[in-house]
Amino acid sequence: MSTPTGPASGLPVRMPRPRQPGRHRRPEPLVAPEGAPALVLAVPGTPSVATRSLAEEVVSIARSELPGLDARIGYLDGDGEEFPTLQSVLAHAAEERTARFEQARAAGMDVKEPDGPVAVVVPLLAGPDSALLRQVRQAVMESRVAAELTDVLGPHPLLAEALHVRLSEAGLARADRARLFTVATAADGIILASVGGDEAVQAAGITGMLLAARLAVPVMAAALDQEGSIASVAEQLRGSGSQQLALAPYLIGPEIDASLLAEAAKEADCSAAGALGPYPAIGKLALAKYTTALGIAPQQAQSTPAH
Repeated sequence: MSTPTGPASGLPVRMPRPRQPGRHRRPEPLVAPEGAPALVLAVPGTPSVATRSLAEEVVSIARSELPGLDARIGYLDGDGEEFPTLQSVLAHAAEERTARFEQARAAGMDVKEPDGPVAVVVPLLAGPDSALLRQVRQAVMESRVAAELTDVLGPHPLLAEALHVRLSEAGLARADRARLFTVATAADGIILASVGGDEAVQAAGITGMLLAARLAVPVMAAALDQEGSIASVAEQLRGSGSQQLALAPYLIGPEIDASLLAEAAKEADCSAAGALGPYPAIGKLALAKYTTALGIAPQQAQSTPAH
């Protein structure tokens, strides 16, 4: 049993640290504003248990960065039950917001009728894909819910970091240049594989330049959905002196059939790294799109220094 001065047993008690005064004081942690719109992650591709696990990990990262965040998952090709469609998730968010307002008013609380977007929809895409983005916009329109749609997650330095990590996990790049770890299979040329045609290739190329700076090897973007694009870029890299190529998917994962990556690696006659998946940067970038849309001052996503 404790007393006002501490535990009765005399055991030490951890007291809260006093707030440090002055400009070196740590900033107060950011929390989601009361009644803020939901963050709805729009997940492309055929839903699966693996896709759901990936999406849940992404929203879990976002929630850990912004306590109190209402984060949900909607599938572009959902079945409405196990994998709820984006339309149904948005409609449900709108119904819940209306219900909360009516309950508060019935309880005699002085609350104003909610306005502004019900949700901020963040596409789970590393780069632009006009076909998939059209599908997202169509789903938002069909929901008849006031929702704001953000841009895709890239290009961004954090995605270059994620690509570097995936390459190093596959033994295709050194994890840390400074320590000069020897990787026998380290690539001397990287094919950055995207989907979405020329626009996606251009956007991937920006992240590719950041990746090239990290690895000190040439990086060229190519389109998985354009016939001959992968082979052409592989030929260019080999023509410029690269002997050992690697394929780095500029993809989160659900947006494309995994067999296409295997076929592309075979076409380029090289090894491939894994897709970006639920790398922590993906959740942080999704949250950054949400907070930017709402005008909240987030803790800026930072990339770690290039090794």
